[in-house]
Amino acid sequence: MNIQFSDLIENVPAAPGIYKMYDAADNLLYVGKAKNLSNRLKQYLDISKLELHKQVMRTLVTRVEWETVPTESDALLREQELIKTQKPKYNIMLTDGKMYPMLALTNSEYPRLLKFRGKISQRRDVYGPYPGVGALNETIKTIQKVCCLRTCTDTFMRNRTRPCLLYQIGRCSAPCCTPQHEKYAENVRIARKILTGDSTPIIHDLTQQMQKFSTDMNFESAAIIRDKIAALTHTSNRGIRRNHAYSNELPWDKNVTELENWLGIKINLAGVFDNSHLFGKQPVGAMITFGHNGFEKSGYRHFKLKDKSRAGNDVAMMSEFIHRAIERGPKLDLIIVDGGIAQWRIATRAANNIPVMGVTKGEVRDGDEHFILPDGTIYHNLPKDSPLFLMLRAVRDEAHRFVITYHRNVRAKQMTASVLDEIDGIGPTRKKNLLQHFGSVRAIMDADLNALKHVPGLGKSAAEKIYAHFHSEVI
Repeated sequence: MNIQFSDLIENVPAAPGIYKMYDAADNLLYVGKAKNLSNRLKQYLDISKLELHKQVMRTLVTRVEWETVPTESDALLREQELIKTQKPKYNIMLTDGKMYPMLALTNSEYPRLLKFRGKISQRRDVYGPYPGVGALNETIKTIQKVCCLRTCTDTFMRNRTRPCLLYQIGRCSAPCCTPQHEKYAENVRIARKILTGDSTPIIHDLTQQMQKFSTDMNFESAAIIRDKIAALTHTSNRGIRRNHAYSNELPWDKNVTELENWLGIKINLAGVFDNSHLFGKQPVGAMITFGHNGFEKSGYRHFKLKDKSRAGNDVAMMSEFIHRAIERGPKLDLIIVDGGIAQWRIATRAANNIPVMGVTKGEVRDGDEHFILPDGTIYHNLPKDSPLFLMLRAVRDEAHRFVITYHRNVRAKQMTASVLDEIDGIGPTRKKNLLQHFGSVRAIMDADLNALKHVPGLGKSAAEKIYAHFHSEVI
């Protein structure tokens, strides 16, 4: 769920005082003072106008508390007291004079990935800041796996006569020893896309490359591409963050009662639907459920598309998923779909007289949502800061999180399965035994014949067949 900072400071008074910011784990991040708390906290609304360290901190804030005091001087004293006694993370980091880690691509013939702390003006093509060195190192690791960009200094590169260890393990393309201007420039372009969060088309292109290598029986190259896709997918998965604590604090019973009164129906259980696919591939859907007590996890459902002619058609996919959900239960009193009038109409036809409500994003994401009511009326006037609006957006976001997570898991399993499925005689049981024994397809591909023979339930003949498949040898 995307927590709106404006919701956290909705009732802050226009008075002197101090404010405290917390993260999802209830850790105190920062303590600040203000002559006017309302005016001060509103300065955090536009994250782009904040200093770098405060931009990082703002992304972590899930709760804001404040205390009022008689004067600004009292606020200063109270702030100092809290910083000394409670040691908020970001106040301490500021007093230590530290800067947040960032990542840069240098402007050289073969741009270098560079970690640094300092002013942005010191470097070109800067990305970040990152909340910690761990997150930054993971990003660099992903870029190395996918793009093979160098991280060494210019001096180190100029003095190389042969590739270093990073080349041997597939983390660098060794521009020190092999001229590769156009290819390296293309990898830099891909790296910039990854660093700006635009990895979906890259995953699509890599998937096509992997499939082509596999068709051409070039399994070593296919495995390398697969590992790149896995690295990108892992990074993307880490990007999906949802604050469960905030969702649990929603006044569910009051909100659902208000929704009942608004729509004129009784709601014991409502289902929220969403779809996901990657350019029509691996089409899946999901339903999450909620009621007066909040999210009802027992009602959550995943769906794989049966009618493949509907793949990539969000409206047609929605129809199938709703039909199947109604047939197999649980009993729903309201269906909510993420989408516009087309999704609402197809859902209404598929819903078997269950009322259907549409939540559509409108022209501006996260702030311009409007609603299609069961009678087809489009409603724009629900206050954006009202508890009911926040609940409806929360259930839509939960459905989106649930289906995206499922879709990525399906993609990962199919990428893994596709390599082993190409070997005759390796069915589900043997595939499971292989993965349990070695831990990954990469390890299976690297295993020698003797190691394969020791896999429980595999047998000598199957082991020889697997070894021959990955090593292009005739046994």
